[in-house]
Amino acid sequence: METFDPAELPELLKLYYRRLFPYAQYYRWLNYGGVTKNYFQHREFSFTLKDDIYIRYQSFNNQSDLEKEMQKMNPYKIDIGAVYSHRPNQHNTVKLGAFQAQEKELVFDIDMTDYDDVRRCCSSADICSKCWTLMTMAIRIIDRALKEDFGFKHRLWVYSGRRGVHCWVCDESVRKLSSAVRSGIVEYLSLVKGGQDVKKKVHLSEKIHPFVRKSINIIKKYFEDYALVDQDILENKESWDKILALVPETIHEKLQQNFQKHHNSLQRWEYLKKTISSQDNTKNDKCGPWLEWEIMLQYCFPRLDINVSKGINHLLKSPFSVHPKTGRISVPIDVQKVDQFDPFTVPTISSICRELDTISTNEGKERNEAESDIKHRTRDYKKTSLAPYIKVFEQFLENLDKSRKGELLKKSDLQKDF
Repeated sequence: METFDPAELPELLKLYYRRLFPYAQYYRWLNYGGVTKNYFQHREFSFTLKDDIYIRYQSFNNQSDLEKEMQKMNPYKIDIGAVYSHRPNQHNTVKLGAFQAQEKELVFDIDMTDYDDVRRCCSSADICSKCWTLMTMAIRIIDRALKEDFGFKHRLWVYSGRRGVHCWVCDESVRKLSSAVRSGIVEYLSLVKGGQDVKKKVHLSEKIHPFVRKSINIIKKYFEDYALVDQDILENKESWDKILALVPETIHEKLQQNFQKHHNSLQRWEYLKKTISSQDNTKNDKCGPWLEWEIMLQYCFPRLDINVSKGINHLLKSPFSVHPKTGRISVPIDVQKVDQFDPFTVPTISSICRELDTISTNEGKERNEAESDIKHRTRDYKKTSLAPYIKVFEQFLENLDKSRKGELLKKSDLQKDF
């Protein structure tokens, strides 16, 4: 695994922001093809600098301004906020109450720490390949719903750089949604409810919503390997007691006795399913076939931070930020290849800067001094392990462009007089 020394971060960031950060693509994204005048200029950026110095309400005229400021400030973290009614860097000069967040992507933040009650391999900020499957399932479940249930086209999934993932839904109509509608969407996508004191966090009934059914179908593909083998959720009495807390007391004793006769989680799960299906499904027993699904959902279903999604003025970490603890870059994830995505192979700032040094040494003699910085930079990141992730981002931008051009054509056709 790539080692990263946080003490080197200031110097590495200088190199990263000067030679490797994909400014052109980044600006192209947040400018949305110049959809409205001042759209980019009214966007809030916030920088966290060395020693946790936090600067909010920054805004820039154009790509060049953004580049200069990032290279000057060397932010340890970049957050992106809303598009406001006025330029965020002038918010103090605006009449009280007039400075309002108007638009922003619909965003989702899924953090591994929210699964600490159900994962057995790690806790807190730690992750491993055994629990990363939770993020794979989360992306598959949420992305399917956003695409099929809501019809959202432009979804950018990004690795946070440490222990989670973010999603940016960028369709033009979505960016204009009110907080109430955003709340409704995230409510629809939430099934696991209740804090630490609540044992049973998922409640289904006989009428299973299609969204739940489709989510269960995704979980089923991973459940055996993830929950029964890697997490071993029925390994011993301590672990199976947590599951018994989710089923009716009428079958507790039967399960306790028979779990001891079986040898592993796989066998115990099969026995649990058989016991549930053999029960007389009276209303008092609450032992419908959905009981098995409630357990699967509690252990595997995505846990969303509702506040991040519903607030238009909420900030979220920017793609291509560097995580100051791990040194990993917040890279876009190719949803088509989400099962192959490995957070431990994501490039760190030290690894790509080393790659850059090697390139510079090898190519130093060949480089034409008159060549522009932009050409240098394009060539630079394309030759580092950041390249495939920038390609994913570029594909996302291509689709956004096509969609916008299609909308413009539609509008111009409607306006023609025949």
